[in-house]
Amino acid sequence: MDKFILNKDNSILVIVDMQDKLAAVMDQKEKVILNTLHLIETAKLFYVPMVITEQYPKGLGHTIYDIKEALPVYQPFEKATFDCCKEEGFLRKLKSLKRTHIILVGMETHVCVLQTCLSLLKEKYTVHIVSDAVCSRRKDDYFTGREFMRDAGAVITCTETVLFQLLEKAGTPEFKMISNRIK
Repeated sequence: MDKFILNKDNSILVIVDMQDKLAAVMDQKEKVILNTLHLIETAKLFYVPMVITEQYPKGLGHTIYDIKEALPVYQPFEKATFDCCKEEGFLRKLKSLKRTHIILVGMETHVCVLQTCLSLLKEKYTVHIVSDAVCSRRKDDYFTGREFMRDAGAVITCTETVLFQLLEKAGTPEFKMISNRIK
């Protein structure tokens, strides 16, 4: 049952390849960007660590401006591998944070997000795929990637579920802030 429980002390937000040129061809980019911004703001409130990657930024550009500006620190892992875990230093960074659950968002669902998810599962992380904060160019690829990750053992969730798991209770200043964001 612990697999399904996210909290501010066990989680890391991993943002995969939310870059200019990739986003330009994504059908659901506005929704994915907005939901990622909600997740970033909530992570900042609760000091949930964040790790961001960029796939071949020389060719695909850097992280989308709104995402970059929302981050408390912009230090992307530049990568050539589709699987973030195969990039030098990525897993070492995650392990240094001493957390067990990964909140995974980004582009594209069926390529970099999928391959990263599979490696994270192999490394014994619990992976929560935020289904409305990942996307692919084609819907079929998105659905195939999402089903593949669920079959592999990832938890499929959505932005509001993650937000409210991290918030834990109503009536707090953090609850009011996040509630106003998502209205």
